[in-house]
Amino acid sequence: TEYGSPIYSGRIGASDAAIVRELRRRGAILLGKTQTTAFAYRTPAPTRNPRNLAHTPGGSSSGSAAAVAAGMVPIALGTQTLGSVLRPASYCGVTGFKPSYGLLPMEGVLPIATSLDTLGLFTHAPADMLLLWEAMGYSTGRDEECEFGVPEPMPEVDPAMAAAFQHALDVLRRAGVAIRSVDIVGMLARLHDAATDVMCYEGARFHQSRFNEHGARLGDLADLVRAGLAMSVEIYDEAKRYVAECRTRVAEMHEATPIILVPAATGPAPSGLASTGDPRMNSPWTALGTPAISIPMVVEGGLPLGLQLTAAHGEDAGVIRAAVRLHAVLAQYA
Repeated sequence: TEYGSPIYSGRIGASDAAIVRELRRRGAILLGKTQTTAFAYRTPAPTRNPRNLAHTPGGSSSGSAAAVAAGMVPIALGTQTLGSVLRPASYCGVTGFKPSYGLLPMEGVLPIATSLDTLGLFTHAPADMLLLWEAMGYSTGRDEECEFGVPEPMPEVDPAMAAAFQHALDVLRRAGVAIRSVDIVGMLARLHDAATDVMCYEGARFHQSRFNEHGARLGDLADLVRAGLAMSVEIYDEAKRYVAECRTRVAEMHEATPIILVPAATGPAPSGLASTGDPRMNSPWTALGTPAISIPMVVEGGLPLGLQLTAAHGEDAGVIRAAVRLHAVLAQYA
């Protein structure tokens, strides 16, 4: 309601967002509102990571991930434009789900980039997410065996994440889960750049009047507006063209590997509250508009780390069910 900014301190919303109205209609009890980074961009919220108070919970859905991780609520809402649901879920050791683009209503949500902005959900575990999805009126499908894809070579991540991700794959293989390599690392890197360009271009134009009024008081968002207004339409169009090409390529890839596994973040939650972390493990799937879910991996000591499952557009129930199955396997065999 206050956009995470002191500029709007004390602002009172005139109506519920569409997703809140729908949840209330289905019997949800809304307990409160959580902290977000300013304008759902980079300027951090005051929220700390419940797993270790010296670390960030991630962003922009900082308070939502932290509230679930701290046991304050069983579910919470968030939004994602690059990695603002999946990354906080990984950092806080909870389950975060970014549905297919356009599936959940965005009415009442302050935009950054309408080509990317997606509502997301947090729960403690994947099984809870499946129950929530059903309670929201969506089909949960049925369990299906499938072959999983993993990037080869491994994306560039911190040693702790690389080790945890490889250990998870080893456990899954020992349990009989079929896994094959897919060649997507270069594409993921370019998709991150394309998503960043789209966000910058669209965000600058949406927030231009706000910038004209408040200038540097917008914090990091002011830098985004300046950079985005300086970006040519040719760069924007090229980014959109590349994303469209990749949608076709990834859709074909999902025919052989319905679920692709990747790290849910580049590493554990950074120390301090100055940064909310790096979204490059999540932004490609936001750009593609495909569903993705982060589930906690088994980590001995240290901060939480998440495993990210991605699927083809519209396969939301399938990716949640796969997350439930893999989470159970990892807990049993780790």
